[in-house]
Amino acid sequence: MANDTSVSVFLFMGFSHLSRYQALVFLGFLLIYLITLIGNILICVLIWRNANLHTPMYFFLSNLSLLDICYSTATIPQLLHNLIMDQKGISFQGCMAQLFFLISCTGAECILLAVMSYDRYVAICIPLRYPIIMSRNACVQLAACPWVIGILNSVLHTVLTCLLSFCGSNIIQHFFCDVPQLLRIACVDTSMNNTVLHVVTVFVGISPFVFILISYIKIISSIMKIRSVEGRWKSFSTCGSHLTVVLLYYGTVNFNYNRPAYGYSVHIDTLASVLFCMVTPMLNPLLYSLRNKEVAAALKRAMHRRHAF
Repeated sequence: MANDTSVSVFLFMGFSHLSRYQALVFLGFLLIYLITLIGNILICVLIWRNANLHTPMYFFLSNLSLLDICYSTATIPQLLHNLIMDQKGISFQGCMAQLFFLISCTGAECILLAVMSYDRYVAICIPLRYPIIMSRNACVQLAACPWVIGILNSVLHTVLTCLLSFCGSNIIQHFFCDVPQLLRIACVDTSMNNTVLHVVTVFVGISPFVFILISYIKIISSIMKIRSVEGRWKSFSTCGSHLTVVLLYYGTVNFNYNRPAYGYSVHIDTLASVLFCMVTPMLNPLLYSLRNKEVAAALKRAMHRRHAF
């Protein structure tokens, strides 16, 4: 796959305005990355080792945790490396690799969050049919779909980006390689790339979000029909955390990929990217799982077993 570029290295300028606080920024992002890794690995291990957590909801949660590990690893290590180096750059090949993994994770998480909302819809709105609808084979297929769609989506964008020419500036006003930023510095017509970006975002980003909203309208309607306050709270507690992260994640992702190319400051772009690339993967274990009574009980049992030795 040849491209007509004369640029071999891209330079990141995402946090150049914070150069005086480089050490603090480095420590902050290192802490975020460590919390993300520890939290998500812990969730995967707890779900894998506890038979009572081998249910569709926790199966999807383990996929989300694995996806968040890949997500954060696609961006944060390179950022940490650049923060301690004088030359804050990445090779063209490294940029395309980062782009591929980032878009794969972004698309996969969008679809996976929709799959998780469907699981909650079936569990709350049609509970008697839940074991049949969410069978083991169905769960495996539903979990595989986000990964496949994410990879196919990423292949499309990565190939189109590789075919662009970068014969002028090699400065990216961001802290990682992403499609919108690369299109801004390309020295050829990028109208087709922008069109593909917006069209694909409608299907991968906006459509799943609309599906989630419709699911939650039906879920909330069903919850309100429950007579006991305790029953309502128990049903809503399994959905509230999911809805919170959905709003944060989809809001920042769609802002990043489905808006006009110009008219927003670099700092706003960077903030939106920090939210969906770093903050959301870090918060997912806390909001989705560690607040859950079954996961908390599994964690306590694991800690007791460790102290027993």
